[in-house]
Amino acid sequence: MTVPLLDLKLQYGPLRDEIQQRIAEVCDTQVFCLGPRVAELEKEVAAYSGAKHAFGTSSGTDAQLVLLMALGIGPGDAVLTTPYTFFATAGCVSRVGATPVFIDIDLQTYNLSPAALRTFLEEKCHRLENDIIITANGLRVKAVIPVHLFGCCAEMTDILAIGHEYGLHVMEDAAQSIGAEYLLNGGIGKSGSMGDSGYFSFYPTKNLGAFGDAGMATCASPDLAAKVDAMRNHGMAPRYFHAVIGGNFRMDAIQAAVLSVKLRHLDAWSDKRRENAALYRRLFVEAGLTAKVVLPIEPYADRGLRHHHIYNQYVIRAPDRNKLRDFLQSKGIGCEIYYPLSLHEQECFRDLGYEAGDFPNSERAAAESLALPIFPELQPEQLECVVRSIREFGDATGW
Repeated sequence: MTVPLLDLKLQYGPLRDEIQQRIAEVCDTQVFCLGPRVAELEKEVAAYSGAKHAFGTSSGTDAQLVLLMALGIGPGDAVLTTPYTFFATAGCVSRVGATPVFIDIDLQTYNLSPAALRTFLEEKCHRLENDIIITANGLRVKAVIPVHLFGCCAEMTDILAIGHEYGLHVMEDAAQSIGAEYLLNGGIGKSGSMGDSGYFSFYPTKNLGAFGDAGMATCASPDLAAKVDAMRNHGMAPRYFHAVIGGNFRMDAIQAAVLSVKLRHLDAWSDKRRENAALYRRLFVEAGLTAKVVLPIEPYADRGLRHHHIYNQYVIRAPDRNKLRDFLQSKGIGCEIYYPLSLHEQECFRDLGYEAGDFPNSERAAAESLALPIFPELQPEQLECVVRSIREFGDATGW
């Protein structure tokens, strides 16, 4: 049985007519960059995520980049983040001339460890009289970027408290987690709206995916919002007047039209992903594999939250990961490694001075993790095939 990692055609089929109609409407207006369709989506995403301000951008990467630019983060500044994430999280920090400083993850959630964050600030930094936080090599610590990896929110209560204590801007990497919820201050916090700013990716493979690249930046401050709005369009405010240098980070209207249609289905798709995750757990238990295969945890499942996890990816950890991947792929089962090399070990970050062993949890996750199919349209027999095949591999290799 073939089990793809993702099949977007199955999602598109039932929505085809409505999406085509919305695209045709954009074509009729001949307004393709920003415009009313993008403004409409910005309001919808802001309402859905609880963000005060939202701005459509050309990608999730560009959403992060324009936020960093609007904050004035650059040479001499340090931004704290996780080494176990998609490359852009740290890459954008380097692109504005700042330095990414890595903090290890919690191995259970794969998210930035608040304990490790506090230890770094207490033991590796010092506070000047004007409350500026300086690293041992003289960099000014300006921000922290927690990543809500695979669709599960980081421990924002602790991270926000640490950020406030040290005067750091908290920027949420919500690229994989639109709709994910977290119990914050007695209410429901949503990914992308809990920190000072945040950003989403609408890359086609995301839970809410466009028909190409698209993203969105969010923030709480009206001053920052005004800067982001101008800087995503070359810093123009008003037209053809430039007080600052921005970039071409505009969202296309066609992408906004597609996303507006899909957004109305996102909660139901997230529900189905959790159903698939629950079935996976039952099947792994019944197959006797939980002593060898580490399943993803749901740390907030008991907090009364509907979307405590949205499973952008369903990531297990297993021994002989590379051989398991090759075996599954040989049987027509889609799987992928997210991510095979911790960022501190990437060649382009060699000048940061990190070495293998500096972030053991991140390195272990990179060595053992494997993403299995989880998309909403999967059938139960396909999940059964995945687990049965893993059991077959385990029996053959002597797990």
